[in-house]
Amino acid sequence: MTPAAPSRRSSLLVRNERALASSVALGFSPYRTFTRAEWARLRADTPMTLSADDLDQVSGVIEELSAADVEEIYLPMSRLLNLYVAAAQELHSVSAKFLGHGDGKVPFIIGIAGSVAVGKSTTARVLGALLARWPNTPKVDMITTDGFLYPNAELDRRGLMTRKGFPESFDSARLLQFLADVKSGRGIVEAPVYSHFNYDIVPGRFIRTGNPDILIVEGLNVLQPARLIKGGDAIPFVSDFFDFSIYIDAGPAHLEQWYVERFMRLRATAFRDPGAFFHRYSTMTEDEARDAALDIWRSINQKNLEENILPTRLRASLILEKSADHRVTMVSLRKL
Repeated sequence: MTPAAPSRRSSLLVRNERALASSVALGFSPYRTFTRAEWARLRADTPMTLSADDLDQVSGVIEELSAADVEEIYLPMSRLLNLYVAAAQELHSVSAKFLGHGDGKVPFIIGIAGSVAVGKSTTARVLGALLARWPNTPKVDMITTDGFLYPNAELDRRGLMTRKGFPESFDSARLLQFLADVKSGRGIVEAPVYSHFNYDIVPGRFIRTGNPDILIVEGLNVLQPARLIKGGDAIPFVSDFFDFSIYIDAGPAHLEQWYVERFMRLRATAFRDPGAFFHRYSTMTEDEARDAALDIWRSINQKNLEENILPTRLRASLILEKSADHRVTMVSLRKL
């Protein structure tokens, strides 16, 4: 692959080089970076399996997926992941044969990380739809780590309501147990349900998953590393259970714009319901609501991005960089 000219380098590549200054000095980078056109060619002969109706179903509030997006970005990803899953299944079969017994199916877990409003849920939905159409992975389940946030009453008790979405606002022990149960092939496993309408956990409601071929887990902080402790032991973290991970990246100005745009779209739709947690914003003037959205972004979401989310970017197996129009312009794949 011919390297891009310096004047055409993406912001992602520049940031990667800065973060890995010592590695670059040695002439080594853990990633191979592709332009959109270069990545699209890796689709090979993978067929397009999503209809126009399917695209409508997987598109987000402010991100409308096109057939070109699927064909040029997500079909190559689907092909790559199908190869990874097939290799993992074969490795598990060989291991079971060596041990003289079969432990049953081991789900392949994919983690998707990135900022609020970057499009994690959209990516999860389109990948899930594509991967479920491969013959060796017919059962694909998805969860969001939002369901493992502490309920609002508990966040209030801990003084964490203004840090909702930060690592300490999640019930990490419960999330780790969920992933351990899924990875061990333990029957039906339940994950709590989070309502963006109510802005809280829904008591008594669960998402159930049972021995999927693939589980897609999307969330803000899913790539954080485990914390090391003295004595050589370590406290496990979510990313320890991932077989493959994706970080969705975009410039801070784009993220702010997308967050405000989504907020204003919801203000004109879901927030109008008197029962919505954010109903009060629908009664504000447009300028007042926009200022409120900017304040929420800058005081909470941007802070979480800078402190906790962005530092995990280089732990991902694959990085997608988006431009202002939500188009993926660069793809960086970690070398094996």
